[in-house]
Amino acid sequence: MLNQISLFAANTKGALSKITAVLAESDINIYTMLATDSAEFGIVRLIVDKPEAAKEALEQAGYQCRLDKVIAIDMASDKPGTLNRILADLRNANVMIRYLYISFDRSDSTPIAVFCTNEPETETFLRGKGYRLLDRF
Repeated sequence: MLNQISLFAANTKGALSKITAVLAESDINIYTMLATDSAEFGIVRLIVDKPEAAKEALEQAGYQCRLDKVIAIDMASDKPGTLNRILADLRNANVMIRYLYISFDRSDSTPIAVFCTNEPETETFLRGKGYRLLDRF
Protein backbone atom coordinates (compact mmCIF):
# COMPACT_ATOMS: atom_id res chain seq x y z
CA MET A 1 0.00 0.00 0.00
CA LEU A 2 1.03 3.57 -0.58
CA ASN A 3 1.03 6.48 1.83
CA GLN A 4 -1.05 9.36 0.57
CA ILE A 5 -1.17 12.78 2.20
CA SER A 6 -4.62 14.27 2.63
CA LEU A 7 -5.00 17.87 3.72
CA PHE A 8 -7.53 20.64 3.93
CA ALA A 9 -6.93 23.82 1.94
CA ALA A 10 -8.88 27.02 1.73
CA ASN A 11 -10.89 27.58 -1.43
CA THR A 12 -8.94 30.71 -2.35
CA LYS A 13 -6.78 31.90 -5.22
CA GLY A 14 -3.25 30.58 -4.94
CA ALA A 15 -4.07 27.95 -2.31
CA LEU A 16 -2.65 25.10 -4.38
CA SER A 17 0.52 26.98 -5.27
CA LYS A 18 1.17 27.58 -1.56
CA ILE A 19 1.04 23.82 -0.99
CA THR A 20 3.29 23.03 -3.93
CA ALA A 21 5.72 25.75 -2.80
CA VAL A 22 6.08 24.10 0.61
CA LEU A 23 6.85 20.80 -1.08
CA ALA A 24 9.25 22.35 -3.58
CA GLU A 25 11.16 24.11 -0.80
CA SER A 26 11.48 20.74 0.95
CA ASP A 27 12.72 19.03 -2.24
CA ILE A 28 9.69 16.73 -2.35
CA ASN A 29 8.52 15.39 -5.70
CA ILE A 30 4.78 15.10 -6.35
CA TYR A 31 3.82 11.94 -8.22
CA THR A 32 0.10 12.54 -8.29
CA MET A 33 -2.24 15.18 -6.90
CA LEU A 34 -6.01 15.43 -6.67
CA ALA A 35 -7.82 18.52 -5.43
CA THR A 36 -11.56 18.51 -4.80
CA ASP A 37 -13.63 21.36 -3.47
CA SER A 38 -16.62 22.20 -1.36
CA ALA A 39 -18.04 25.61 -0.53
CA GLU A 40 -15.26 26.86 1.74
CA PHE A 41 -12.37 24.42 1.59
CA GLY A 42 -10.91 21.68 -0.53
CA ILE A 43 -9.35 18.34 0.13
CA VAL A 44 -5.99 17.83 -1.52
CA ARG A 45 -4.64 14.31 -1.89
CA LEU A 46 -1.00 13.79 -2.81
CA ILE A 47 1.31 10.88 -3.42
CA VAL A 48 4.90 12.06 -3.09
CA ASP A 49 8.37 10.58 -2.95
CA LYS A 50 8.85 11.37 0.77
CA PRO A 51 5.42 11.25 2.47
CA GLU A 52 6.58 11.61 6.08
CA ALA A 53 8.80 14.59 5.26
CA ALA A 54 5.99 16.15 3.22
CA LYS A 55 3.52 15.75 6.08
CA GLU A 56 5.97 17.35 8.49
CA ALA A 57 6.71 20.27 6.14
CA LEU A 58 3.03 20.88 5.46
CA GLU A 59 2.15 20.76 9.16
CA GLN A 60 4.94 23.24 9.92
CA ALA A 61 3.38 25.49 7.27
CA GLY A 62 0.08 25.33 9.16
CA TYR A 63 -1.83 22.68 7.24
CA GLN A 64 -3.91 20.03 8.93
CA CYS A 65 -2.99 16.79 7.22
CA ARG A 66 -2.76 13.06 7.67
CA LEU A 67 -1.24 10.03 6.01
CA ASP A 68 -3.73 7.59 4.53
CA LYS A 69 -3.12 4.15 3.08
CA VAL A 70 -4.29 3.78 -0.51
CA ILE A 71 -4.09 1.00 -3.05
CA ALA A 72 -2.55 1.63 -6.46
CA ILE A 73 -3.22 -0.87 -9.24
CA ASP A 74 -1.13 -0.93 -12.39
CA MET A 75 -3.92 -1.05 -14.97
CA ALA A 76 -1.36 -2.21 -17.60
CA SER A 77 -3.64 -1.04 -20.39
CA ASP A 78 -5.53 2.04 -21.47
CA LYS A 79 -8.10 -0.03 -23.37
CA PRO A 80 -11.80 0.58 -22.75
CA GLY A 81 -13.14 -1.67 -20.01
CA THR A 82 -9.91 -2.08 -18.05
CA LEU A 83 -11.09 -0.01 -15.09
CA ASN A 84 -14.53 -1.59 -15.30
CA ARG A 85 -13.00 -5.07 -14.93
CA ILE A 86 -11.16 -3.99 -11.77
CA LEU A 87 -14.27 -2.35 -10.33
CA ALA A 88 -16.42 -5.37 -11.19
CA ASP A 89 -14.00 -7.66 -9.35
CA LEU A 90 -14.14 -5.35 -6.33
CA ARG A 91 -17.94 -5.14 -6.48
CA ASN A 92 -18.21 -8.93 -6.69
CA ALA A 93 -15.99 -9.17 -3.61
CA ASN A 94 -18.30 -6.71 -1.83
CA VAL A 95 -15.54 -4.09 -1.47
CA MET A 96 -16.73 -0.52 -1.02
CA ILE A 97 -14.50 2.13 -2.54
CA ARG A 98 -14.45 5.43 -0.66
CA TYR A 99 -12.84 7.31 -3.57
CA LEU A 100 -10.81 6.62 -6.68
CA TYR A 101 -8.70 8.58 -9.12
CA ILE A 102 -6.50 7.74 -12.07
CA SER A 103 -2.82 8.58 -12.36
CA PHE A 104 -0.17 7.19 -14.69
CA ASP A 105 3.20 5.49 -14.67
CA ARG A 106 5.73 8.06 -15.81
CA SER A 107 8.07 5.48 -17.30
CA ASP A 108 5.62 3.82 -19.66
CA SER A 109 2.49 6.04 -19.53
CA THR A 110 0.18 3.23 -18.43
CA PRO A 111 -2.72 4.21 -16.17
CA ILE A 112 -2.74 3.55 -12.44
CA ALA A 113 -5.97 3.37 -10.46
CA VAL A 114 -5.52 4.79 -6.96
CA PHE A 115 -8.30 4.14 -4.49
CA CYS A 116 -9.15 4.10 -0.83
CA THR A 117 -11.21 1.47 0.94
CA ASN A 118 -11.80 0.47 4.54
CA GLU A 119 -11.80 -3.23 3.64
CA PRO A 120 -8.57 -4.68 5.12
CA GLU A 121 -8.36 -7.75 2.85
CA THR A 122 -8.65 -5.82 -0.43
CA GLU A 123 -4.92 -5.82 -1.16
CA THR A 124 -4.65 -9.59 -0.64
CA PHE A 125 -7.77 -10.16 -2.75
CA LEU A 126 -6.44 -8.10 -5.66
CA ARG A 127 -3.05 -9.81 -5.60
CA GLY A 128 -4.86 -13.16 -5.62
CA LYS A 129 -6.76 -12.05 -8.73
CA GLY A 130 -3.44 -11.35 -10.46
CA TYR A 131 -3.39 -7.57 -10.26
CA ARG A 132 -0.03 -5.84 -9.88
CA LEU A 133 -0.19 -3.45 -6.94
CA LEU A 134 2.34 -0.67 -6.57
CA ASP A 135 4.10 0.31 -3.38
CA ARG A 136 5.71 3.34 -5.00
CA PHE A 137 5.44 5.45 -8.13
